[in-house]
Amino acid sequence: MTAPVPLRFEDVTQDGRLVLEALPNALAPTVWRGKLSETDAARALRRQGIIPILTRLRLLGTEGPFSSSAHVDAEACVRMARTEDGRFVLEMWADLYGNIGRTYGTAERDGQRALAGRVFAEHVLTRPFAPAGQRRVTDLDFDGAPAVATTRAAMPSFESIMALPEGATPLEPCAAPDEVPIAFGVVHTDSNKHVNSLVYLRVFEEAALRRFVSLGRGSSRLARTIDIAYRKPSFAGDVARVVQQAFTAPGGRALGVVATLADARGARPHTFARLGFDA
Repeated sequence: MTAPVPLRFEDVTQDGRLVLEALPNALAPTVWRGKLSETDAARALRRQGIIPILTRLRLLGTEGPFSSSAHVDAEACVRMARTEDGRFVLEMWADLYGNIGRTYGTAERDGQRALAGRVFAEHVLTRPFAPAGQRRVTDLDFDGAPAVATTRAAMPSFESIMALPEGATPLEPCAAPDEVPIAFGVVHTDSNKHVNSLVYLRVFEEAALRRFVSLGRGSSRLARTIDIAYRKPSFAGDVARVVQQAFTAPGGRALGVVATLADARGARPHTFARLGFDA
């Protein structure tokens, strides 16, 4: 599945790289609208109140540069599988390609086709509007349900994301709370009636920049990778706080953080993330 993906002016940084939160937009024209929206299986799932809810997202951004007045093309694929612990998951992959260029002026290799980013998204089939205890989907035994022939391993634990990469060096002895609380409002929500999954990308990146400044490393950096897992949604009116630990990647120049987002009561975190920044 291939489709053009328009770029907003704010999707492209001052040096022509795409921000990570722009990359998942590739899934809308290719998979959601291009492949799934009007299939019999998708309609059957909607009639049952079953919606694929994003549970894990891995993103990679490249160097570019790209022009905000151009577009990128996405090549995507999708599959449905059943995990060994009985969940049904919808998995999507996309590569984004664009022509090297700048919004103003020209660039070396101007017009050359290049990879702009990569996306992996994992969704669990869920009944999000059902009563508590009835939301998990354990069978698809209704008319029109998609046939699922693929089985894969159970999803890794959320906490596994908090492990520092092999060879990384921690910049602080342990994870510590960010000084700025996160107050979620209606502006952060979507039609699923909870905070939109892409909101967390900016929340974690901004918190990481504040931590780098506090450690004397400065904030002129851009996240190039993120592995984020969504355990539990947040809602308008929630107040949460990022808890994070900064590290240097192998080689000592590039920085990263492992982080969680938890409510003010200190319960088990809702979201887990590992971010890698440029050198």
